Amino acid sequence: MTKVQDIGEQGVLAKLQRFCPPGMIGDDAAVLLTAPDKSLVVTTDVLVDGVHFSNVTTSPEDAGWRAVAANLSDLAAMGAFPIGITVGLGLPGELMVSWVERLYQGMTECLQKYNTVIVGGDIVRSPVTTISITAFGQVDPQKIIRRDAAQVGDAIVVTGVHGASHAGLQLLLHPELKQNLTDAEQRIFITAHQRPQPRLDVLPTLWEIPTFYPPSPHPSIAGMDSSDGLADAILQICHTSGVGAVLEASQIPLPATFSHWLTPDQALEYALYGGEDFELVLCLPEVIAHTLVTKLGDRAAIVGTITTGSQVILHDQQKKLPDQVLTLSRGFQHFT
Repeated sequence: MTKVQDIGEQGVLAKLQRFCPPGMIGDDAAVLLTAPDKSLVVTTDVLVDGVHFSNVTTSPEDAGWRAVAANLSDLAAMGAFPIGITVGLGLPGELMVSWVERLYQGMTECLQKYNTVIVGGDIVRSPVTTISITAFGQVDPQKIIRRDAAQVGDAIVVTGVHGASHAGLQLLLHPELKQNLTDAEQRIFITAHQRPQPRLDVLPTLWEIPTFYPPSPHPSIAGMDSSDGLADAILQICHTSGVGAVLEASQIPLPATFSHWLTPDQALEYALYGGEDFELVLCLPEVIAHTLVTKLGDRAAIVGTITTGSQVILHDQQKKLPDQVLTLSRGFQHFT
């Protein structure tokens, strides 16, 4: 078995060039042409072995897919569509070359869904395997989604279900938890963790809503993805926009399996703080929100309202849970 240290940086680069379009690699930087009426959006994520992935929870292909999906999800949260990525790798010398090739295979599998390519990158020696991806996207300047645009009275829309990725992670780390789940249910959760889907598919539907057509002015939309948890996303938007929010616990979309597998408290904990669902959280005028949810069907739900003040309160209309003030301290934070 060939190791990275056996063939060195240039040998690894030569193997990985086949994953990029011919003629794209070889200069000091990539040149990406964008249309005159588009803004370039750039985002970078760093993933570290033992923190974001491990051989217990992800194959090399899955690690590659997740690394790409995290960046594409950030682009979707800005309203942008991807046009290319660069990849920076920190690799231990004893790592198998085949692991790196399989990592890139997972990356390209995810990228192919969105007609996007690898346009460059870098490799360095590192005691810990590290993946750093920079993704480039483009967006109509009138359709940029920002965190600071939430307005009092906006409805809060979330796509997909929340908690599935964390459920998959728990099953991988604690196989004994699978006792009350069928094989199919387990696979759904594990796939949600290993192969998340960035919600770029939501953007065309959003911009199809007639309110957004010229000459009507584009109403502001606040948003981000829920990679660090649903609670984190709403708290970040509210903090940046200088507003508060009230969430309705019963409206948060959960996997149906949670009802017979987790307690209500556990289900909410997974959904609010589990993270890595890579869904979109959007704050937009109520009429537009209802139209969007109608168009997306069971792929979206209105879960709350933007309010005055600064607190984000979880309310339960069914009175089964007392009101809770959500905080960032319960979610994942690096270095804590």
